[in-house]
Amino acid sequence: MTDDNILEIRNVTKKFPGVTALSNISFNVKRGEIHGLCGENGAGKSTLMKILSGVHPSDSYEGEVIFDNEQLNFQSTAIKEAIERGIAIVYQELVLVPEMTVGENIFLGREPINSKGAINWHKLYSETDKILKRYNLKIPFAAKISSLGVGKQQLVVIAKALSENAKILILDEPTSALTESEVDVLMEILERLRNEGMTCIYITHKLDEFFRITDTMTIMRDGTLVDTVRTKDLNHEKIIAMMVGREMTERYPAREATPGDVVLEARGITVPDPVLPHKNCVDNVSFSVRRGEILGVAGLMGAGRTELVTTLFGEYGKNFEGTISIDGETVGIHSASSAMNAGISLVPEDRKLHGLVLMQSILKNISLPNMNKFAERFSINQNKEFYECNETAKKLSVKCHSIHVPVNTLSGGNQQKVVIAKCIMTAPKVLILDEPTRGIDVGAKYEIYKLMNTLTAQGVAIIMVSSELPEVLGMSDRILVMHEGKCTGIIPNDENATQERIMTLATGVEVLHS
Repeated sequence: MTDDNILEIRNVTKKFPGVTALSNISFNVKRGEIHGLCGENGAGKSTLMKILSGVHPSDSYEGEVIFDNEQLNFQSTAIKEAIERGIAIVYQELVLVPEMTVGENIFLGREPINSKGAINWHKLYSETDKILKRYNLKIPFAAKISSLGVGKQQLVVIAKALSENAKILILDEPTSALTESEVDVLMEILERLRNEGMTCIYITHKLDEFFRITDTMTIMRDGTLVDTVRTKDLNHEKIIAMMVGREMTERYPAREATPGDVVLEARGITVPDPVLPHKNCVDNVSFSVRRGEILGVAGLMGAGRTELVTTLFGEYGKNFEGTISIDGETVGIHSASSAMNAGISLVPEDRKLHGLVLMQSILKNISLPNMNKFAERFSINQNKEFYECNETAKKLSVKCHSIHVPVNTLSGGNQQKVVIAKCIMTAPKVLILDEPTRGIDVGAKYEIYKLMNTLTAQGVAIIMVSSELPEVLGMSDRILVMHEGKCTGIIPNDENATQERIMTLATGVEVLHS
């Protein structure tokens, strides 16, 4: 190992029953660089990071991992040992205790102890304050995690990793829940760390971020290494071709929009904020969506987008004001079951928390909201259940050995397809997609876009919430923009619909009056 390299991965192969997750992977990471790791869901990135962070012991894989001139030799699950060696990882899923404070979470398991053997609270919070100030994180050190938004919680996780005196920092989808301003803060932190000689491995599905912050990129596909290349020698098209093994000339599949009659109409939807009195998180929002139409919903974090669509699905503002009509008839929606009975289905923003039963099989997840299809007197027709769920999984190209495998063994993109599968099996008139491509790769995104086009061609009305403006512009027929709970405009997706125009509406600079 040369002094230039802090990490050398040599011929690493990792197998699980029935599948090879990593096949003969070899590459180096230089000291003081930000090294991008790129690939589709299922490419092997997470498995490799679990080897580095001590989740998979050394005797569970073939090959060698040399870190800071020493071979890693974890005898069992050794996450704490990896941290002590100087390997810190920030996972996409938040690992915080909601009812504990920021300081308590940052020092959880390694609290400073005073001479009497008790926790030294003054030192704990003063050290927390130093860390937050050093990285310009405007977060109260004594605030409960549950009181913070998801974006600030993600920054707390990053601060926790930075407090562990790491030699290498691994970030797995660190910006998936961050606002643009919070992303800017993270990029400033990474620039500072690089200047201080810290090494980072950066994993994301947002290709622009690789060009913004990384020095070198390693691209993986189906558990194999494609290449390691200097970032400045790449472009979007080259990366996508290396990731998916083929050229992708278009990010968004072409579609001919032929909207029909209005299927859903919402009038004056107003939802009180459950925490702040005298404030509405959705304030007098009205819109309609037609058969075969995709209505995009855009806005900054906290604009009320998710609150609006989950109210339409009966799971947020159960005492909302306003009316919802389906096919011209007012319907009472105050639960998910009443929404589904009315013909509305929802793919939620957080698929793992609200969309899936992770320990259950693909089969059981798809059939769960569709049991009435398989019920016969006092039993379930299991043959019919298997056949229809299996056919639906095939139509959505869910990659699996069998639909009997647990959902938590699937990649993020395939988990999302399972959520969509169970929703479309309900044969909805209106399908709500809340951040449908968050945390999944470009290939899986393209498949979901094609599915959306297929559904609209069949007459399904789609409401799509997305924080990615190119996605909103690439897939929507019309765009509803929200700011602080209000609808600031509904614009057709024509030559006047640009990212700049949407942002003027999303920030409240411009308001269109209907």
